[in-house]
Amino acid sequence: MTPAPTLTTSRLVLRGPQKRDLAPFTAWTTQSERMEAVGGVATERDAWRGFIAGIGHWHWHGYGFFTVTERDSGIATGRVGIINHIEWPQPEMAWHMFDGFEGRSYAFEAACAVRDWAGRTLGLAPLISLISPTNTRSLALATRLGALEEGRDVVDGENCIIFRHLAHHDPRAVAQTAEVLA
Repeated sequence: MTPAPTLTTSRLVLRGPQKRDLAPFTAWTTQSERMEAVGGVATERDAWRGFIAGIGHWHWHGYGFFTVTERDSGIATGRVGIINHIEWPQPEMAWHMFDGFEGRSYAFEAACAVRDWAGRTLGLAPLISLISPTNTRSLALATRLGALEEGRDVVDGENCIIFRHLAHHDPRAVAQTAEVLA
């Protein structure tokens, strides 16, 4: 369905979106309180369009959101990947964990794998993350990943803090990646 590779960590499999991922994605976008941090809850129609746009993103850019699944169960737990919309200043690493899967360090584990893949395979410069000042969980994750605040801006009509991630070959990033692959 997408040209996405499969990335594997100690607990997770990151793969391109598949048809079966539409239902958990739709449930998250239409019902989750966490959607407030990314523009508000969506309709089923918006979820469909967002899901299909995500597939197109892979074809257009050669990267996009991976569906994050538990390695043992295969259950979809969220999305982590690289997006670069028309209004974006540059490629962004972003994460969205579905309800019930936060607090397990899945986003950290997946982000380490994506950061390494983006630098090693795609040759991308250190990525940014655009995070709402009120999204405390994402702010904490960016900090845990070693990202530093680079500025503040309004992107796509939303106030955001711009964080710059470590380069994939930075010793701190290498250590984090080794930790999640063990």
